[in-house]
Order: sequence, then structure tokens, then C-alpha cells
Amino acid sequence: MSALEIPSLVSSAVAPSTAAWRDPLGLLLASTGEGVFGVDLDGLCVFINHAGARMIGYRPEELLGCNMHELTHHSHADGAAYPVEDCPIFNAFRGGEPCRIDTEVFWRRDGSAFPVEYSSHPIVDGGAVRGAVVTFIDITERRRAADALQAAKDELELRVRERTHALETALHQVRELAARTEAVREEERTRIAREVHDELGSLLVALKMDVNWMDKRLSEQGRRSAPEAEDMRARMRCKCQNMSRLIENAVDNVGRIITDLRPSILDHQGLWAALEWQAQEFVASAELALDWHMDVDDAPEPAEPQAMAVFRIFQEMLSNVGRHARARRVAVRIRHRDGQLQLSVRDDGIGAPPQAFEAADAYGVMGMRERARHFGGDIHIQSQPGQGTHMALTMALKPDQTA
Repeated sequence: MSALEIPSLVSSAVAPSTAAWRDPLGLLLASTGEGVFGVDLDGLCVFINHAGARMIGYRPEELLGCNMHELTHHSHADGAAYPVEDCPIFNAFRGGEPCRIDTEVFWRRDGSAFPVEYSSHPIVDGGAVRGAVVTFIDITERRRAADALQAAKDELELRVRERTHALETALHQVRELAARTEAVREEERTRIAREVHDELGSLLVALKMDVNWMDKRLSEQGRRSAPEAEDMRARMRCKCQNMSRLIENAVDNVGRIITDLRPSILDHQGLWAALEWQAQEFVASAELALDWHMDVDDAPEPAEPQAMAVFRIFQEMLSNVGRHARARRVAVRIRHRDGQLQLSVRDDGIGAPPQAFEAADAYGVMGMRERARHFGGDIHIQSQPGQGTHMALTMALKPDQTA
């Protein structure tokens, strides 16, 4: 039974016309979307289907007998000549080895090129190679998609590198800030220890000496005559007055140290009174003029951690003015609007370039920003050389639920 009789075996099918199947190879070449052509040992076109001829801008009959390498494979993608002896298509029948290539281009009739994927297989007849059959497809869209994918991959890798660098920088800054914070904390401990030793210690030593003097004089009082005893009582009264002054100085020093550690006004009168007290204390010690404005009549008293953060940020803003600005006047604006605290400190000092506030050693600024960020706030700084500095804190207030 021949292959042409196979359709008749299906009872429900209608047998096709035998004439339509007389050239199955021609039907196959005509139906495929790939380009297919054959070349002889001289590289001349023996046949080509319509899809292949259309891709390179010809009709099939125009290509018969033409050297296909010279016609469509003569140059590389960059325009450099492609010697025929290097052509993989021709090497397929010269060496009898098939090949598959997707890194080259074919050239159209109009001189334009398109990327192709092609394969070349030798045709063997009676043990001898007679030529080659070449199939090819236009992979422009595939290449475009691959390029787009690669571009997206490169962009992603770039963003990952940038984000990684940003994270590494942020981590380094956090570590630097932590180290600086610890150093400042240790400096503060050292300062407090020195004050306790030098001031409180000396006061207590003086008090101890006075107490010992009083004890000794009192023990001798019974052996003194009446005039001598009266004179000694007068001297002891003077000594007691001196001891009272020493005790007052000690109390003042203890209060000052406690205020440095944590202002009691913050606990007793709240954040707004503490901010005004701090501003007045600062301008008095720095001998600056103060332009003060506070509008917080409807503001809730924030919870203790947030109040302390705002107070420390304000202290650091004023400290920056005192250390760097060389200012004559400082303006403070504090107001509450729609649940948002807006606090700004502006000076008329020498200013600084913006990058100075982003430097790796700008620990004060980093500390302010970390405190603000912890409560969802933000620090904005504007400054230019010769134009002063403006620092502003914006933060949503969280009322104290325990009040």
C-alpha cells in the first residue's frame, strides 16, 4: 500500500485529489515560514522557497544560479568583508559537517542586514557531497527581546549595586554614629566625673575639715574660761555660716549636673516650657539676640520619649549655632498645625555648603536625623556660605496617653 493511499483508510474522511500531493517537497517548502535554499558545490542557488526569497528581498526565480554567499552573506554585521573560505555554509559541504549559527547576519536586496539563525547540512549522494541545504529565520524580534532583557538585567544589576552601595554607606554611617555616640557618652561621663571630683569633692572635703574643726573645738570648750568660751562660740558661728555656704554651693552643683543630664523642667512643666527655657539659657550664655515665636496653644503634650527627642534635637540645633555659625541673632519658630510639630532655628551666621551637613563626620546632624526618623519625623537643612543656616524639624506629635 502506498503513502498516497493512507487517507482512504479513514472512512469518515474525504480522499484528497491525488494531483495535490504529487510534489510533497514543494508543498513543504511553500508552507514553512523559514527560509530554505540549496546550493551546489560552487555555492550557486539550486532552489529557494518563497519565504526565504521574500526575507532577502527577491523573487525565487531571480536567485536561481546566483552565488548565495556573494548575494546575502558577503559581510559581517559591522560591514567587514566575510571571506567565502570562512563561510560555515560552504564549509558544510566542503568538510561534510553540519553547522548551526545564530550570531551572524544576512543582507537584503536593499543593502540592509538582519540577524539570522541558520543551519547548513551537506547533501550526500552515492557517498559524495553534492551541495548543502540551508534553513534560516529572521531573529530580529528575538534579538530585540534578548537585548531588552539584557538591558533590563543590566539596569537591575546597576540598581542593585547602587542600592547595595547605599546600604553599605548607611551601615557605615550608622556604625560611625554609634561609635561617635559612645565616644560622646564617655566624654560626658568623664566631664561629670571631673565635676563631681573637682567641685563636689572639694566642697565635701572642706565641709569635712570644718566638721572636724568644730568637733575638736567643742571638745575643748569645757576647759575654757567664760570669755574664751564666748569668743570660741562666735568663731564657731562664723564657721557654721561658712559651712552653710559650702552646702548651698554643693546643692547648686548637684542641680546643675542633674539638669545637664536631664532637665527637670521637662518633667515638671512639659516640652514647651523646656524649649523656651533652653533657648533663653542658650542666648544668655552665647550672648546672642533671640527672635522667639511659639504657637502651640492647641498642641498636645507629647509622650515622654518623643518630648525628649524633640528637646535633644533642639539642643543640637542651638549647639550647632554656638559652635559653628558665628552668628549675632538666632530666630526660633515653633508651631503646631494639624497634628504636625514644626520647629525651626535660623541664624544669621557664616553658613556652610550643603555637602558639609552630609559629611561622614557630621555626627550632630546624623544624630538629629536618627532621632527624628525614629518618630517618623524629618530634618531639613538649608545653608549657603555667607547666608546663615536654617534647620527645621517636622514631626507628627503623639499625645501622651498616660496624661
